[in-house]
Amino acid sequence: MLPDLNTQLDKVAQYKPKKVLGRRYMVRAAVTMILRETKRHPDDLHDDGIEVLMMRRAERKGDPWSGHMSFPGGKMDSKDDNSFEASLRELAEETGIPRPDEVLRSVGRLSDVLTRNHSGRKPMVVSPFVFELIEDVVFKPNHEVAELVWIPLEYLRNPAHREVMHWDYRGARINLPCYFYQGHRIWGLSLTMLDEMVLLFYTQSFEDTHSRLQFSPRSNWLIRSLSKLNR
Repeated sequence: MLPDLNTQLDKVAQYKPKKVLGRRYMVRAAVTMILRETKRHPDDLHDDGIEVLMMRRAERKGDPWSGHMSFPGGKMDSKDDNSFEASLRELAEETGIPRPDEVLRSVGRLSDVLTRNHSGRKPMVVSPFVFELIEDVVFKPNHEVAELVWIPLEYLRNPAHREVMHWDYRGARINLPCYFYQGHRIWGLSLTMLDEMVLLFYTQSFEDTHSRLQFSPRSNWLIRSLSKLNR
């Protein structure tokens, strides 16, 4: 039987995530990774599953992540004292979750992810914060969200569900890992975070993971490296 949610959350609480050096001089952003435990088969008390909440972003002109699967979150602004506050503010704005301080339990965080900032020259650091959903809620997504989807971690653990996508950038074709869960493609930064969670929970890794090679179209050295690996 797989470890239950409380056992896995203890691992997050004790985890020492990697933090990007010099991140105070970069653009900061944060996301929330909300976990819940479900019974897929009510008659089987041992068949529990852990799910993580993701969202499909609405199709919007000018949004570089339009239509992508992601975690609720966004950039820090002047109202935020830190990235943790930014994660909760963005969560409330995007999902309409009521009383996040009452329905969520803060557990810990995963490693920083370094990526590009589409609106400026500075790189952007994204910090993922992990929460447990402790009370059933009714979400009321705003205009930025097309759909909220619970993704079973058991699905992500299965290597048979791991696929390859082709991404073309300035003449270079790059093969990247991804999942297709009920028609939703999960890849990029979100997959980086999920890979770290699966590794932490189940000590399971994948040969094609790029969790420590943070993907950015502006990182020409990374594009060249990935292109060489995929030849």
